[in-house]
Amino acid sequence: MAKRGGRQHIPRPPSARLGSAPVWAQGDPKRRYRLAEVAAAARSLPQLEPHPAMPPSTRPAAVLMAFFEADGEARVILTKRPDTMASHQGEIAFPGGKFDPDLDVDLVATALREAHEEVGLDPASVDVVAEMPSRVTVAGRFLLTPFVGLINARPALHPDPVEVVSVFDVSISELLDDEVYREERWDIPANLGLGPEVGLDRPIHFFELPGETVWGATARILADFLAHLVTATPA
Repeated sequence: MAKRGGRQHIPRPPSARLGSAPVWAQGDPKRRYRLAEVAAAARSLPQLEPHPAMPPSTRPAAVLMAFFEADGEARVILTKRPDTMASHQGEIAFPGGKFDPDLDVDLVATALREAHEEVGLDPASVDVVAEMPSRVTVAGRFLLTPFVGLINARPALHPDPVEVVSVFDVSISELLDDEVYREERWDIPANLGLGPEVGLDRPIHFFELPGETVWGATARILADFLAHLVTATPA
């Protein structure tokens, strides 16, 4: 297996320190979550408040956290952005992108359209079952809304090389592994360029996968959903 962690640029401040253990740390390390359990957890997410007002210069965007089941457990689809992109070069992300008022009737349509454009995911194959809270991305450019989607079989994916270097999937059991996840606490100065994240004692989430590091908004969305999945699913 490749070494855990990737070459993603992480602007870690000198004061960074280890954060809290996740809620799943005391759970069964051999637990395998099925797609039906993901669906039930997604449908039991707390009812959302109205979308927050967008800060000036912030644009709406959406991502699709798409799950399918293989070998008896749920897996989530992730992409890697090219180094040639204008921002977030080489980062691991969910399929997604900016809302286009000429193409999208709503943010669900944005997430599905972008997933189709980026990785060839057929929108008709996705059952969007939940919306998660919107959040401003670390650089403050987008108000990002995640959607949970279910696919009834492993999809055939074909990444657009302009937007995606690679597309891969990860099992929930791997994401919950003690060697994969950690939280750090950062005191974020303004000169790191992390926009609304500036402040003291901010939680920053990381998933160290073979050859790649998931962090930023993607890791925060994953950590939030996994925490809900673990607490909402009967043992």
